[in-house]
Amino acid sequence: MPQKIIRIFLFCLFSVFLLNSCNPGDARKFPPEPEKRVQKNLEEGRGFRLDNAIKKGIGGGGNFEFASSNELWRASLDTIDFMPLLSANYSGGIIITDWYTENQNESIKITVRFLSNEIRSDALDITIFYKKCQDALNCIVTQREGSLEKELKKEILKKAAIYKKQNKDKNFKPYQGSGDAKG
Repeated sequence: MPQKIIRIFLFCLFSVFLLNSCNPGDARKFPPEPEKRVQKNLEEGRGFRLDNAIKKGIGGGGNFEFASSNELWRASLDTIDFMPLLSANYSGGIIITDWYTENQNESIKITVRFLSNEIRSDALDITIFYKKCQDALNCIVTQREGSLEKELKKEILKKAAIYKKQNKDKNFKPYQGSGDAKG
């Protein structure tokens, strides 16, 4: 019996700490009307709509719409769009192209790894493989660092910055709160 009382006491103590940590913030910064609070939270990206989550959950498996909102991902695909893709795995953060050739003897293959979602020079790791063939059976594959890698990274970062600015300008909606709230 004493163990049961101790368990109940510990549970109540834990519950008090758990409930005490829920801090909704300064109520003066939020409009008093529930509809306006919901709208403000959704505009700021803090909202969660259960009906949308249920709709996306039913039959929505494998639908990765969020990949198109990542500027680095989009810029990388746009930059190497002339090359056939072997693999593009958003959740794994890697794009691998197939061998691309403009002549019979030399081919290139590009691998782009995403180390971060931030638009900065160390967010991408680009590897370029060169394949030189004397005939169909005698090929040598090498990995070299050079100007092509730097040019690709520069072009991807430039496009990603443009996409981010366009997305920011498109999604900017100033909060239209009521000016007569008493505080």
